[in-house]
Amino acid sequence: MSCWMPGCPALSMCRGLAALPIACLERAKDLKTRLSILLHKPELGHKTGSSSKLQLGSRRRDSSRDVLEWRESFDQLLKSKSGVNAFHTFLKTEFSEENLDFWLACEDFKKTRSKTKLASKANRIFEEFVQSEAPREVNIDHETREITRKNLSGATSACFNEAQAKTRTLMEKDSYPRFLKSASYQDMSRQAAGRGSSKRPHT
Repeated sequence: MSCWMPGCPALSMCRGLAALPIACLERAKDLKTRLSILLHKPELGHKTGSSSKLQLGSRRRDSSRDVLEWRESFDQLLKSKSGVNAFHTFLKTEFSEENLDFWLACEDFKKTRSKTKLASKANRIFEEFVQSEAPREVNIDHETREITRKNLSGATSACFNEAQAKTRTLMEKDSYPRFLKSASYQDMSRQAAGRGSSKRPHT
């Protein structure tokens, strides 16, 4: 747009722009580019958001089913990664998480294939959880402790079986029922049941 008349607004604007430093003009162009990119983002964001909402909804349904299954049996709880985490958090409030940690360490120990690693792992688990006055000593009887000690001389993947079974029984009979009655699990269970009922079709 050009204008030769004195006092023309367009002419004043052109003169004003010409007087601006080049750095300011470059900054203005940069801002214009950024604004155009931002103006196109909502559409992309909407598509991504809807996809993530579907995934989140699916995870919530799985999680709800999971939470309600924990009360079916102790085995069901131990099969669930989130169940083990929730149970571990509860055991911490009772200062007895070493029982679950020992059980998990034994499960991992059974997967060891190398004989050298098997022996070193066995000693480490025994020193941490089983021996008398261990830093995280589990509650097992003297006889089971001695049997486990003897098993270390020829460590196999089964050397902690008896001690692990005793600890598991203790958790199942003692800690697990208290976990199901705890305020934290009751709250999770109510939320899971609520989400489940809201998905049911109305008749």
